[in-house]
Amino acid sequence: MRRFATPLREGATPVARPSRFHGVSRLQTFHPAGFVIFGRVVGIRLLKLALDLFDSVPAPGAAAPRKPKKNRPLTPISSGSAAPDSIANEFIGPSVPAAPITSIMTPARFAHPRANRETRLCEALVAYEFKRGKRRTIGMVVGADGLVVSAPRWVPLYEVEAALQEKAGWIVRKLGEARERQQRLAAARIVWQDGATFPFLGESVIVVLDPRHAYTAVGGSLQSAGVEVVLRTDAEAPHLTLAGVPRLTLHIGLPQTATHEQIRDAVQAWLMRQAHRVFTARLNHFAPQLQVQWRKLSLSSAGTRWGSARSDGAIRLNWRLIHFNQSVIDYVVAHELSHLRVMDHSPRFWDTVRSVVPDYATLRGQLRDEALPRWH
Repeated sequence: MRRFATPLREGATPVARPSRFHGVSRLQTFHPAGFVIFGRVVGIRLLKLALDLFDSVPAPGAAAPRKPKKNRPLTPISSGSAAPDSIANEFIGPSVPAAPITSIMTPARFAHPRANRETRLCEALVAYEFKRGKRRTIGMVVGADGLVVSAPRWVPLYEVEAALQEKAGWIVRKLGEARERQQRLAAARIVWQDGATFPFLGESVIVVLDPRHAYTAVGGSLQSAGVEVVLRTDAEAPHLTLAGVPRLTLHIGLPQTATHEQIRDAVQAWLMRQAHRVFTARLNHFAPQLQVQWRKLSLSSAGTRWGSARSDGAIRLNWRLIHFNQSVIDYVVAHELSHLRVMDHSPRFWDTVRSVVPDYATLRGQLRDEALPRWH
């Protein structure tokens, strides 16, 4: 490491000192210019170099040195006072009024196609169908189209509004669930063509147009890996599940040029035949357990009702139940047969259903939540 000695005072005599540098003796000479030089003296060159480095006169052709900026005087700001507008605008720009929250968060809107009144419930705009009739209380029904409110003729509108506000949470929740269900139904829409897929007893079935065969007797042939699948509905086969079948195909005798309507109608006819067979087998299975007797089975195509029962033993079941697995079908069958003993939905009725289908509540939820394809 080099050491720099202080420059000599005027009139001082240079002194030579021995020094060791990597084992070699050298002389440290104090030069009159005030620098310590190792080895030989190069004072003239160092002096010239120092002059070149610290000379303030620019060389010819060199750029002139930049003038230092003068500091802008700052306005003193007292504590507790706001900053001047010029400083605020320089750093953060002009102030902009905040947007109202209603323009940022658009409220949900539910509109019935035949709506004649509108209200706000839980920050949601609800347009509902309002009807008056011969009834004693205010009724509210949330369906696929939206909210329908029925009220007696003598009830004023402010009481109807108060009843809606009291049930606001329930109404908005049910409207949201109905909208989600409609979206699932739209996603489950089937394009009827060769290779279309539809649910059957909880399993997916692929449509195959096979003009080489005419399935006039049964409308089609359900196959798995080229082998026809036969559903047993007798007492030896109480469970009709198809779980575990690797791949199911329904071969129908239509050409490749068949229209969407022709394919849909052929598949629906086959499904309705299967539904009648399966429903009959399940009615015969549960009727002895409930100690009731049913007399007639009819298939319906209702949009929102899965079944009904009359006191004379007539049972109506929606043929689209054949899309669900057997457990859900069993719940609906047991539900309608239980009405032959208890015609209302009292606790005694639900105890009757529970006696043959213990997990009916779970199956009821599946029936409500699962989306089925539309048949139109």
